[in-house]
This record gives sequence, C-alpha cells and structure tokens, in this order.
Amino acid sequence: MTFATLMFLLSLLGVIALFSLKYWEIRSERVVLSALRQKADVRAQQLKELMDAARLDLAKLPPWALRLSRIGIHQLALGFAAFARTAESYAHQLADLVSYKHRFEKRDTSSEFLKKVAEHKNGNGLDTTGDNGHNT
Repeated sequence: MTFATLMFLLSLLGVIALFSLKYWEIRSERVVLSALRQKADVRAQQLKELMDAARLDLAKLPPWALRLSRIGIHQLALGFAAFARTAESYAHQLADLVSYKHRFEKRDTSSEFLKKVAEHKNGNGLDTTGDNGHNT
C-alpha cells in the first residue's frame, strides 16, 4: 500500500511538473529541449504506427491461435504465482532465521491486571450458570 501511494504521489508530481513546464513555456515563449522533443515525437509516431500494424496483424490470426496464446499466458501467470508463493515461504524462513525472536518463548505476565484480563477473556472469570443480566 505504501508503494502504491508513493508511486501515485510521484506520478501526480510529475504531471504537475509537466503542466507547470508547459505553462512556463507558453508565458516565456521558449521551448525547452526542442531537439530532444522532436526526436521523441518521431519515435512516438513510429511506435504508434507499429502498434497499428500489430493490431491489424493480430486480427488476421485464426481464433485457435488466440486461444492458445491466452492459455499460454494463463499458464505463465500460474507459474509465476507458484514461484512467488515459494519465494514468500523462503523469505519467511529467512526472516525467522535472522530474527532475534527466533527462539521466542512466551512467559507469564507479572501484572495482576493482565492476569485478570486473560482469565476474563478465557471465560474463567465468567459466571456461566446465570444469564448475567442479559436476558431480562
């Protein structure tokens, strides 16, 4: 969640920076990095043309090829998920190994208040024979 929030804030700052740059360019009638922008525009146009051509080529594929690619992508995603589960297991094992609480043993508390709370929580301090005033 923190990573997503950080990425959102960075993206928002980037958009604000781009709009601020454009506003400054319009006001000052200057263009920042014009040669680089022209090259980027040419590359973007080439990429758009390649994507249009790929879309037309994909439309020509038979339906069985599309189903086969969908199944392949699904199997790849399942394999990645299995790998992630295994990596998570090993990460937990590694965390237990390096943790100072690796051999943690719970001791009884010395606080009388906490002992009473634990008894009440476990039902030991509860009157189970009566209705405790709940059914009047």
